[in-house]
Amino acid sequence: MTGPGLPGDLPDGSPADLPGGSSGGLPGGSAGGLSGEREAAGTRAAPGAGAGGALVIENAYLVPVTGPEIPSGHIVVRGDRIEAIGPGPAPDLPGARRVDGTGCLATPGLVNTHHHLYQWASQGFARETTLFEWLVALYPVWAAMDAEVVRGAAGAGLAHLALSGCTTSADHHYVFPAGRGDLLAAEIDAARAVGVRFHPARGSMDRGVSDGGLPPDEVVEDLDTILTATAEAIDAHHDPSFSSKLRVAVAPCSPFSVSTELMTESAALARDRGVRLHTHLAETLDEEEHCLARYGVRPVDHMEKLGWLGPDVWFAHAVHLSDADIGRLARTGTGTAHCPSSNGRLGAGIARVSELLRRGANVGLGVDGSASAELTSLAGEMRQALLFQRARYGPAALTARQALSVATLGGARNLGREAELGSLEPGKLADIALWRIDSFAGAVADPVHALVLGTRQPPLARLLVGGETVVADDELRTTPQDELGRAGVEAHRRLVRLAGERGVPPPAPSPSPRP
Repeated sequence: MTGPGLPGDLPDGSPADLPGGSSGGLPGGSAGGLSGEREAAGTRAAPGAGAGGALVIENAYLVPVTGPEIPSGHIVVRGDRIEAIGPGPAPDLPGARRVDGTGCLATPGLVNTHHHLYQWASQGFARETTLFEWLVALYPVWAAMDAEVVRGAAGAGLAHLALSGCTTSADHHYVFPAGRGDLLAAEIDAARAVGVRFHPARGSMDRGVSDGGLPPDEVVEDLDTILTATAEAIDAHHDPSFSSKLRVAVAPCSPFSVSTELMTESAALARDRGVRLHTHLAETLDEEEHCLARYGVRPVDHMEKLGWLGPDVWFAHAVHLSDADIGRLARTGTGTAHCPSSNGRLGAGIARVSELLRRGANVGLGVDGSASAELTSLAGEMRQALLFQRARYGPAALTARQALSVATLGGARNLGREAELGSLEPGKLADIALWRIDSFAGAVADPVHALVLGTRQPPLARLLVGGETVVADDELRTTPQDELGRAGVEAHRRLVRLAGERGVPPPAPSPSPRP
């Protein structure tokens, strides 16, 4: 599959210098005029390396993340793994498929470590609210969701992520209305269709309003139901293999919606089954006040008492941390998922990412649920993270390369997959993003800055997951892209209709201040 603006597949032995010249992958090089026909959207994905064959990417600017950058180099993929990476042309490999990366930047695929995919169906509501106000407005709407809503929302959300360079995504699904179908299976089906690696975190809430929690009682479950359903999800779906595209985590929702019993029992279950733990923490000052009033301690102290600090845990947000909190996260190997756009949209604050990194704590990146970060791309969150840190701490607070590392290797570490994902190294899985930097982005002196700092991401020439093409020339190639977009729209309409049938109108927008 070749075409204007797309790295071309060539049989081994074809000239390396395609029309447009060979610029060694540096900004300004052109791959225009490649021969061959461009695949139509929705056709079968271009073949990758296959079970035993090789795929060669060459002439690209390589950013391994863990090693020196290579201004003009090659990557050899065999099966689903990277076999070799190095400078200059690739070795002669008879029968290999060759991708000319002239004018492209090659990075690891991005890793999204926090999301609520079902929220694609409830974007645009409660637009000027705090987190607690936003949740109170939307809980009754989410109580109406069913498996069809989740499937459509997840498909659209994951396609949107893939188009922004994401090869692996976690999802924290914590609302399970009774009798609405298998919601977790619905989003797993959607991930399988899109073709990305998926880490669904089976969430839960057992403390409703009547028990001093925030959510209405109709959207919480009892402890035994939660533990049984979570164990069943692990048994049915979790794949611990090296090449896994599906792993399950255990994820009670938040300190203001779950009991201490659920937290401790969930931790015991996860550690018994060898899976990871995830929850929201320290997102807002309201949450801190809730923890102080109910438990007499701040959020991180509460987690420590419950046994929820450790290298198998990652927290979403972690905005309001003290110096002592940061030290404990670093010492225990506890990770965090930074979600800058959502934190900004809800006025939650700016996480202390620069300080967390400086003190050795792991930080990954997350887009958060689409209802609090409408249409947010994962590539765009790199820019947001960088700008938020610099706005708060100064121009040297976070570099473009640090932002890329947070979005790749930091995310892989949060998910316990740093041995498999997050960098371009021999033996790791071939999850690779090729960004075209030879057009407008070619005017930027540094290719990594062109990727991270632009308000519009460079064109995504190709996205490989395990060596197989998921995106080519900014179009999804695994499932018809427009169908997924329309399914997301229909999920929104269906959710609004189902909520209306329950007497719940869409949340009214907050009154806008007078100009």
